[in-house]
Amino acid sequence: MVMAMSDSGASRLRRQLESGGFEARLYVKQLSQQSDGDRDLQEHRQRIQALAEETAQNLKRNVYQNYRQFIETAREISYLESEMYQLSHLLTEQKSSLESIPLTLLPAAAAAGAAAASGGEEGGGGAGGRDPLRGQAGFFPAPGGASRDSSGPGEEGKQRTLTTLLEKVEGCRHLLETPGQYLVYNGDLVEYDADHMAQLQRVHGFLMNDCLLVATWLPQRRGMYRYDALYALDGLAVVNVKDNPPMKDMFKLLMFPESRIFQAENAKIKREWLEVLEETKRALSEKRRREQEEAAAPRGPPQVASKASNPFEDEDDDEPAAPEVEEEKVDLSMEWIQELPEDLDVSIAQRDFEGAVDLLDKLNHYLEDKPSPPPVKELRAKVDERVRQLTEVLVFELSPDRSLRGGPKATRRAVSQLIRLGQCTKACELFLRNRAAAVHTAIRQLRIEGATLLYIHKLCHVFFTSLLETAREFETDFAGTDSGCYSAFVVWARSAMGMFVDAFSKQVFDSKESLSTAAECVKVAKEHCQQLGDIGLDLTFIIHALLVKDIQGALHSYKEIIIEATKHRNSEEMWRRMNLMTPEALGKLKEEMKSCGVSNFEQYTGDDCWVNLSYTVVAFTKQTMGFLEEALKLYFPELHMVLLESLVEIILVAVQHVDYSLRCEQDPEKKAFIRQNASFLYETVLPVVEKRFEEGVGKPAKQLQDLRNASRLIRVNPESTTSVV
Repeated sequence: MVMAMSDSGASRLRRQLESGGFEARLYVKQLSQQSDGDRDLQEHRQRIQALAEETAQNLKRNVYQNYRQFIETAREISYLESEMYQLSHLLTEQKSSLESIPLTLLPAAAAAGAAAASGGEEGGGGAGGRDPLRGQAGFFPAPGGASRDSSGPGEEGKQRTLTTLLEKVEGCRHLLETPGQYLVYNGDLVEYDADHMAQLQRVHGFLMNDCLLVATWLPQRRGMYRYDALYALDGLAVVNVKDNPPMKDMFKLLMFPESRIFQAENAKIKREWLEVLEETKRALSEKRRREQEEAAAPRGPPQVASKASNPFEDEDDDEPAAPEVEEEKVDLSMEWIQELPEDLDVSIAQRDFEGAVDLLDKLNHYLEDKPSPPPVKELRAKVDERVRQLTEVLVFELSPDRSLRGGPKATRRAVSQLIRLGQCTKACELFLRNRAAAVHTAIRQLRIEGATLLYIHKLCHVFFTSLLETAREFETDFAGTDSGCYSAFVVWARSAMGMFVDAFSKQVFDSKESLSTAAECVKVAKEHCQQLGDIGLDLTFIIHALLVKDIQGALHSYKEIIIEATKHRNSEEMWRRMNLMTPEALGKLKEEMKSCGVSNFEQYTGDDCWVNLSYTVVAFTKQTMGFLEEALKLYFPELHMVLLESLVEIILVAVQHVDYSLRCEQDPEKKAFIRQNASFLYETVLPVVEKRFEEGVGKPAKQLQDLRNASRLIRVNPESTTSVV
């Protein structure tokens, strides 16, 4: 019941939207007034969206169906047109034959009458008379500047005529070397632009028995032409162009993937061009078919002399003679092989790449382990040209100029067909180039947010998700192929990682973010990079190598900030105890020191809210431990010495200040207070720094141990004037 109501509602909605007086603004206004709330509007919106998707699918289905019908209709029209030309030619021949019958009978009748009237006279007139029509067959000029070989001369005469005419064409001497080639028809034409129907140039067409030569007219040299193009009749299609005054007497030549339009002098010459082109193409096709049949036909067994006709043969020798080795022939007369080039053209035009490759596989399987006589080589030459065209189309499908939407799976169709064509390396290169352009576009389209960490989260999600999808699609498409493709993918992944690090560093390090923000951003990038381990791809070392210089710069900058702040506090040091004024402030300080790893801070607190340490030493402890924690988030082996040297430099600033103050202070009470701060610094802070560094890095630091041991000089002989450093 609910489904029936839903279908009726959808039908009612469709009729309402399709009505002639439908107004969108009024419809939305009424809908807003009638709806109870946002939920009704959302449901109505979903219904309209579903109706739109259904309409789009129906439209797509109708377009595809009409397109296929158009292709089939065009082919049928082409077949019908060729049959009409053939029928017209047959009728013309019949008409010529009927007209020639009276002319043939007339001289014979006249001669018979003259012989009867003479009454047996000796006469040389009847016997020695000449037929007035004899000797006129040959090369007849056709009206309108076109001429046609009427097959009067023999092959030598035809070749001689072709040679004479082609000597007037510059740049075609190589055509004279083709054996068995002769001229069928020629004439002047005018070429027009196929798009704008603008006149381009005057040309002269030479139709040979296997090709069509187009030469341009040289105005400065009358009767001479320059070679322009040569088209094989196999790949040439002739289309009659309907007259549309002032554009008339035109026909089109189709040579995939280009076409040219020519205009004849009048309708008669145009008709002759169309007829003779079709006749020559049919004759060439019939000739090729006969050659293939003769090549495929098996030869008869060799003639063996009978025993009776050989008196010298031994009667007791019954050993059979060795059979003669025959050359194996290939049968190319099957219909699917004859139509293979045309079927490939149709599949490429309809973007049926799978069907085209299936046909090629079928042909290769059929010709496998078979010899290659001339007909097979000729067929392969035609097929190779279609393979080149198919490859160009597939390459264009994978070019970055095409739409990059749909993700890596959108390239699977073209990639798989290129691999089937044996173009694995090219498919790999184009696939990776396409994905590099997609990743670059996705990064550029990412909006830069105000918060750096938020932008880095989005950047890592977009980049590493694209990288993961590309890796999975690559593994699917190139499984079982040459392992060199996987090396190419690793090189591409490193290049893509460089693109990511450029965007990452520009936002994190070039903008002078704090060390804590930089540490969080690097941590996020590392976590996303480790996800690639699920597919066996570890790029952590690459991101470390690309970020090491920026992280070194960040550690150096933050180290300088801490040193300058410590020196500034040292210059204002009065060596007084801290008074935090409130128990809350004291409790907060205890929590901060505990988070820094100082667990025995209670012993340095006094009565009320007093702390028996200097403000300078406490601030130095918090800042140093904070620097260490953030630096450990950025740590990897290449940064070990950089981090260690930065820590030593920071600690030395405090150590030198305490040492100097202890040697220079004369007040016994302040000297005792300084010694208490030194004890906290050497016995509490330095061990905590050393322990935390060893935990974060995984091995002890000898430099920190040496620095802590050197502090014993101060505790053993505090009156010494020798510096620790």
